[in-house]
Amino acid sequence: MRRPGSVGRRLLYQHIRIADPDTGAERPAGEVGTILISDPTVFPGYVLGRAVDGHLISAQGKVTDGWLDTGDLGYLDTDGFLHLTGRAKDLIIRGGHNIDPRGIEDALLSHPAVSGAQAVGQPDERAGEAPVAYVTLRDGMVGEDELRAWAAAHVPEPAAAPKAVRVPGALPVTAVGKPHKLALRADAARRVLGEVLGDIEQVAEVSADADSGPVTVTVTLRASAPAGTASEVERRVGAFAVTCRVVGQHPR
Repeated sequence: MRRPGSVGRRLLYQHIRIADPDTGAERPAGEVGTILISDPTVFPGYVLGRAVDGHLISAQGKVTDGWLDTGDLGYLDTDGFLHLTGRAKDLIIRGGHNIDPRGIEDALLSHPAVSGAQAVGQPDERAGEAPVAYVTLRDGMVGEDELRAWAAAHVPEPAAAPKAVRVPGALPVTAVGKPHKLALRADAARRVLGEVLGDIEQVAEVSADADSGPVTVTVTLRASAPAGTASEVERRVGAFAVTCRVVGQHPR
């Protein structure tokens, strides 16, 4: 038996739980959470070496009491069919509240002019992260303010309303054509921290990288930057949940 939109039911001898990403509590049918799987093929992992408190295991932290944390988000419907909605690492955490980017993306895709959408978390001084979205358009005449208002009116909860909707030429993808959200997270961080540091004339460039997971921001100072400029940069960036590198620039 098949069900459109689902990946099917559990396999024989397999068990599936949907858990709250924060508390681990089991979620009822229809509610999105982290997908946990237990079956005879799940094992703690391969032994890589020894540590002071025991063995180092290849899947350390991924298997607990026989349950494998898949890293996927999804839900079980009332008939036991599993529906995938995204990846746990893509959750946007706004003031301690988990926001599934899928809700933001679906809201924007419901606009007749939008052909593609990806939502990510942007560093935020007060909330830790704030949602922002990037879209591609069928009709280039739609403005970003209009799209942001549309998203705010159609997202599943007020906290998911994006602070900004941006229209790049194209959405980044990996070598195999999958969405590359790390590139968008880096772009979002570069933009917001570029604004925060915009009045420091001795800042030559702000760049960001998220390929390793956490965002790292690199701030390049001009060669003429006086003593204390780096400290001021670090003070301002320190309010955000990112790693900051301040480097000097050779005179040209």
